[in-house]
Amino acid sequence: MHGANYRTATGQIFTRKEYIKGKPQIKIAKFQGGKRGVYKYCVQLLINEKIQIRHMAIESARLAANKTLEKTTGETGYYSRLRIYPHNLLRENKQIATAGADRVSEGMRRSWGKAVSLGARVKQGQCIMEMYVNNEAHLEAAKKALHGACVKLPGTPTINVIEWNKVSP
Repeated sequence: MHGANYRTATGQIFTRKEYIKGKPQIKIAKFQGGKRGVYKYCVQLLINEKIQIRHMAIESARLAANKTLEKTTGETGYYSRLRIYPHNLLRENKQIATAGADRVSEGMRRSWGKAVSLGARVKQGQCIMEMYVNNEAHLEAAKKALHGACVKLPGTPTINVIEWNKVSP
């Protein structure tokens, strides 16, 4: 099913994975990248609306941002961190779409659905991802990297720059 079908966060959240036999695995490989240290700037990716983001979109945004920034700064010239975790189980009531399916399937009667994916519910103004860099050239590269990550995410994110001058968390 399309990610657009799960974009709006309606209904009660279902997070009890211990009761599900075939639970989906999380696709996010790493939540932190680069090297921890003292950095001058913190560049944040904020979301402007209440939305639900699938774990595939989070991982693709993380990969796009890290690969773009790594070309400019190298592996040790930055530190990135994901700030959200996909807890919410997303379900799908699969339908049969072959000839004679109307006699076999029951449609939406007693439907509950199988867990097919994971999602993170994000509030308006919440930070999705942070990148820490040192100089102005790397700051522009971090903005460009997060702009490339915005394309992978639903909704309309914004990029925020903070003077940091401390050790990255």
